[in-house]
Amino acid sequence: MAQCVQSVQELIPDSFVPCVAALCSDDAERLTRLNHLSFAELLKPFTRLTSEVHMRDPNNQLHIIKNLKIAVSNIITQPPQPGAIRKLLSDVVSGSQPADGLVANVITAGDYDLNISDRSIKASVPWYSNWKDTLMEMKESSLNTATTPWFESYRETFLQSMPASDHEFLNHYLACMLVASSSEAEPMEQFGKLSQEQHRIQHNNDYSYPKWFIPNTLKYYVLLHDVSAGDEQRAESIYEEMKQKYGTQGCYLLKINSRTSNQASDEQIPDPWSQYLQKNSIQNQESYEDGPCTISSNKNSDSNLLSLDGLDNEIKVDGLPNNFRAHPLQLDSSSDPSNNIDGPDHVKPASSLHEAKKANPGIIHGACLTLTDHDRIRQFVQEFTFRGLLPHIEKTIRQLNDQLISRKGLSRSLFSATKKWFSGSKVPEKSINELKNTSGLLYPPEAPELQIRKMADLCFLVQHYDLAYSCYHTAKKDFLNDQAMLYAAGALEMAAVSAFLQQGAARPYPAHYMDTAIQTYRDICKNMILAERCVLLSAEILKSQSKYSEAAALLIRLTSEQNTWKGMDSDLRSALLLEQAAHCFINMKSPMVRKYAFHMILAGHRFSKAGQKKHALRCYCQAMQVYKGKGWSLAEDHINFTIGRQSYTLRQLDNAVSAFRHILINESKQSAAQQGSFLREYLYVYKNVSQLSPDGPLPQLPLPYINSSATRVFFGHDRRPADGEKQAATHVSLDQEYDNESSQQWRELEEQVVALVNKGVIPPNFHPTQYCLNSFSDNSRFPLAVVEEPITVEVAFRNPLKVPLLLTNLSLLWKFQPKDCSGKNDEEVKELVTSEPEMIGTEVISEFLINSEESKVARLKLFPHHIGELHILGVVYNLGTIQGSTTVDGIGALPGCHTGKQSLSMSVRGRQDLEIQGPRLNSTKEEKTSITYGPDRRLDPIIVEEMPLLEVFFIHFPTGLLCGEIRKAYVEFVNVSKCPLTGLKVVCKRPEFFTFGGNTTALTPLSPSASENCSAYKTVVTESTSVCTALTSSASSVDFGIGIGSQPEVIPVPLPDTVLLPGASVQLPLWLRGPDEEGVHEINFLFYYESVKKLPKIRHRILRHTAVICTSRSLNARATVCRSNSLEDEEGRGGNMLVFVDVENINTSEAGVKEFHIVQVSSSSKHWKLQKSVNLSENKDAKLGSREKGKFCFKAIRCKEKEVATQSSEEYTFADIIFGNEQIISSASPCADFFYRSLSSELKKAQPSAHTEKQSVEDAVRLIQKCSEVDLNVVVLWKAYVVEDSKQLILEGQHHVILHTVGKEAYSSPQKQEPPEMEPLKFFRPENTAVSSRPSVEQLSSLIKTSLHYPESLNHPFHQKSLCLVPVTLLLSNCSKADVDVIVDLRHKTTSPESLEIHGSFTWLGQTQYKLQLKSEEIHSLQLKACFVHTGVYNLGTPRVFAKLSDQVTVFETSQQNSMPALIIINNV
Repeated sequence: MAQCVQSVQELIPDSFVPCVAALCSDDAERLTRLNHLSFAELLKPFTRLTSEVHMRDPNNQLHIIKNLKIAVSNIITQPPQPGAIRKLLSDVVSGSQPADGLVANVITAGDYDLNISDRSIKASVPWYSNWKDTLMEMKESSLNTATTPWFESYRETFLQSMPASDHEFLNHYLACMLVASSSEAEPMEQFGKLSQEQHRIQHNNDYSYPKWFIPNTLKYYVLLHDVSAGDEQRAESIYEEMKQKYGTQGCYLLKINSRTSNQASDEQIPDPWSQYLQKNSIQNQESYEDGPCTISSNKNSDSNLLSLDGLDNEIKVDGLPNNFRAHPLQLDSSSDPSNNIDGPDHVKPASSLHEAKKANPGIIHGACLTLTDHDRIRQFVQEFTFRGLLPHIEKTIRQLNDQLISRKGLSRSLFSATKKWFSGSKVPEKSINELKNTSGLLYPPEAPELQIRKMADLCFLVQHYDLAYSCYHTAKKDFLNDQAMLYAAGALEMAAVSAFLQQGAARPYPAHYMDTAIQTYRDICKNMILAERCVLLSAEILKSQSKYSEAAALLIRLTSEQNTWKGMDSDLRSALLLEQAAHCFINMKSPMVRKYAFHMILAGHRFSKAGQKKHALRCYCQAMQVYKGKGWSLAEDHINFTIGRQSYTLRQLDNAVSAFRHILINESKQSAAQQGSFLREYLYVYKNVSQLSPDGPLPQLPLPYINSSATRVFFGHDRRPADGEKQAATHVSLDQEYDNESSQQWRELEEQVVALVNKGVIPPNFHPTQYCLNSFSDNSRFPLAVVEEPITVEVAFRNPLKVPLLLTNLSLLWKFQPKDCSGKNDEEVKELVTSEPEMIGTEVISEFLINSEESKVARLKLFPHHIGELHILGVVYNLGTIQGSTTVDGIGALPGCHTGKQSLSMSVRGRQDLEIQGPRLNSTKEEKTSITYGPDRRLDPIIVEEMPLLEVFFIHFPTGLLCGEIRKAYVEFVNVSKCPLTGLKVVCKRPEFFTFGGNTTALTPLSPSASENCSAYKTVVTESTSVCTALTSSASSVDFGIGIGSQPEVIPVPLPDTVLLPGASVQLPLWLRGPDEEGVHEINFLFYYESVKKLPKIRHRILRHTAVICTSRSLNARATVCRSNSLEDEEGRGGNMLVFVDVENINTSEAGVKEFHIVQVSSSSKHWKLQKSVNLSENKDAKLGSREKGKFCFKAIRCKEKEVATQSSEEYTFADIIFGNEQIISSASPCADFFYRSLSSELKKAQPSAHTEKQSVEDAVRLIQKCSEVDLNVVVLWKAYVVEDSKQLILEGQHHVILHTVGKEAYSSPQKQEPPEMEPLKFFRPENTAVSSRPSVEQLSSLIKTSLHYPESLNHPFHQKSLCLVPVTLLLSNCSKADVDVIVDLRHKTTSPESLEIHGSFTWLGQTQYKLQLKSEEIHSLQLKACFVHTGVYNLGTPRVFAKLSDQVTVFETSQQNSMPALIIINNV
């Protein structure tokens, strides 16, 4: 149970106190009325004695009474109606609420924080660890849970309004004060009348109410004297007369009203009466105007609530004198019928009198009393108790004790003997259920059993609990023997309480006594009032012994008796008891938090049925603390729904909105119909709130959910759709998914072009352009938006409900701070959405439907018309549901809420803010150790001045190409802004894919339609005589944008006059070449342009385009170059090479290609050129069908020295060998463009490997290496015939083979690398061998070129001359630029058996070794003679040639091996 202000040891004695009646004359009542008090009310603050009281028990032992309190009340002869008591209890509970504004304390139980306490206590639940310490702290705390003053007020009122019953005497009157005034004419005569009146009320059978303890009631005579108006001497004389007649201990002179009411305002006197009168204002109602002597009840009035099983006699009202009017709690049946009280929603003021008191709160009680009068009243009560009441009680106890002792000897023993005689043995105890209902049994007033009970009650009232327990115990046995169950239950109840209150705890608390009493009251006597009193007392006792589990069980057991209790009083009692049971669960040794919450819900439900809306709301709110956030969504929904309903009823509209909001924003597991009902309730309540302040700020709406971090902002116009052959640049749009890799590529492209424009350096204030901002982009800076260009904000909505949501008039909410042209802020700051459309235009979506559990994005636009700072705050919309939603069975709508199958859709206006949390900062130590977030400014763009805006359209742009295919397309540039643009460039990572043509080429582009059937190449018709011989031309790579130090990826767009005016458009030709690898290629173009007018914030703008090209296989070209052994050339020097080109058709006919024609093979080099074709076949038509391979052999010669000398270092010689009748000028666009671009990309790929080589290679090695290098590039041009839609198309293209090294094969397309085989794992560290700078064998073999000149066959008459001598010339050619020492050794090498077989037995005659020195590129001939002795085929290639550079040591010396055998045939004639 909740913590009480009083302990149970204080509560029980205060609940059972000696009762004293007061009977006043009219004059005496008038005197007290001057203070707005009755006589009983006048004494109320002073009825507790301030000192200990002594009395002697029957054994003459001294007994000390501490803190004794008496109850004085005016006599009421008519019991109140039960309905009035119900009303009283209900008002007491509703009038006691938790104090507003107090900070509730937090109890932590496990992971629950409960705001129910007056101080902070921590508790834990057993399924959580580390709970013992906090549990002990809670257990030892004096205030370990919240107080419930409404329950204490209810309990106090309930115990005070208990009916006076015949089976117990605790609240029967022990004495009667007879009060008269000294101002009366005959005070003594008035005392006589009052005495007779009291005697008549007590002993006349017409009055069954009130009840009196014993027939000989103590009468105490009180003379009231008005000090300010009365005659004091007369009062003293009357008092002397009273003492003579009634004795000094039977009367008292009480002097009051020491000042007049006029003096009351001069001095402030404490008002001790207000707390008592306000606490039970209904009980203390007085009808002042009805007469001066109305007798009223007080705190301990004996009022009869219900008839107690026939024990009370019939009430007779006849003959009631004017003094004894109806009980103040008597209900006026006409004005307040009981059926209204029983209704669950009844919460009304108690009565009109109560309202009158409320309406006049300025009444001052005790206005005529001084502090001396207060002391006099206190002294009077003490005197009455000491000299009158306690001696009377002591005497009565002695008399009762004597009577019992004298009677018990006869009647009890006789009764017991008779019982034993007839039964023969002890009667077995029967269970309560077996006992018949003898609660109607009546004892006569003088019955010894009742005398025992009277004595027990008297002892209990004066706190003599030992004697009281023994008397109750004795009476209990007698009552049980007589089967008088009502009497027995009463004795059991009080015996248990007495046992508990005994000093020193002589015996344990007999809880089973209480259980039996409760069961008897409830099941046999059907008296729930008494059962409830038992429960309240027992629960307090159990709680004081920390037996919270038993107390909770006791409280809950009584609340389940629905069939016995009916109406609002049942609900109110059940609610209070359930709430106390809940507090028991939270106070247990191991707190049961969930049981606490569950029983608080039950209590809240019963409070609601009893009309206690505030208490119901409080219970549900306290239970919500436990259920919140634990995943019990259905329970949370129920609680929130009830809180919303109760708050709405109490007109706490903000709380109602908050509760309904929680139902909607949690992931609800309710059915669709239920959710629809919740939503309609919310909208209805919300509408009521918004109507209270229609001009206030727009409130926040809970639905739909907005994923703020997923908000995307796009700056610029939407992309135009494709128009026929025109295809707009893809640029950036909200339909594209973010790709980190792609974003990085675009950034690199932009950095590349910006660096080129700024002379190779990226400016420090450069930031990559971002057209679309999302959660992945860098949002730390304020984005820049251009005036007159729309800003699109994509907001991600999600509907968590199973019912659709309809948003209407959806738009963005923004704040704008305009600036003038100089950039200074205007003074006024414009806000709101619709206020300034000329500043910022706002798009409004009239209807936006989000289906059940759907995620949907809305794209909202703003149109800035002025420069300044824009802040996008959120969205504003009307939230509603679509029509046709149905109501939920069992849940009625709130009043005024439209329901039904065709309900009107209700909507409310509100907003939701877009609050985006920036990225977590993690760079510095402080940021790593704390949780800090950076800014996210994507919704705060700065509007800047107008900029040019470029649109790019591609015409006839293909989507599929063959590898190497050349296609001509057109690109159109349009300036759609009001500013001219300049500096247009395009940057692409794949420059070999496209070209705009060379700088010097005078090309007047034809219109796209006129050039459909023309070749993409520049061609010249040739004569047939020129077939197979080369036609040469030259071109510089600088003309094609591939110069020294240039960036081939950045290509200037050749605009006329380099400026594109506003509204102007220009079309340029664009040649495309299919990439060499088959597959799908994404090629990114970034167009860069600037404004003619330089702006400080935006230097440039970009436009992106991603082209997707699918390439299919066409041809694969391979080429090798080797040195020719022939000596014939124009200069007589050995500079010839043979170029072998293999072309294979690897097309798989996917593109409908029938055959390829090789139309031309061209070479491009700074030093070499193709001279002629040396194919043996004269078939000049080189066709290749599917999977066919063609072989070509060409002779290459060095360019003439004078040509090389005049050419610049970037000048290339182009030589074309034609296989058709049209020459394609390979040095012109687009053939040369693509050659140069592929060459530069090849060089770029080769660069990393070059850098990895050691830079410390010696010059000698470098010279030797250069001998094997060649820079000859081969271009194979082809045409393909394709059948498409029964039409034959001619495709054309070119492949490039770049030859670097003699004898090494090169390919036109990259070869697939085979994965290397797995090598065995080595577990030792390899020795760090220094890389030798010695050249390889292949490089050294290219240093000297050798060739033997001799007759191929020779006829010799061996029979005439046995020796055949043949002259042989050995040509030695130095291929390097340095001097070379050569040694020629003619001795046969005999180590290899194969060589012996080949050369047989021939001998070189003459010198066997020659030592020569060859100058740079010198050719030297040696005349040798070979001697043969018989016929055969001989290999003359046996001379071994050693070479080394002249200035080097011999470590470089190596043998020169001829690649081909030199065979000679010797015939005999």
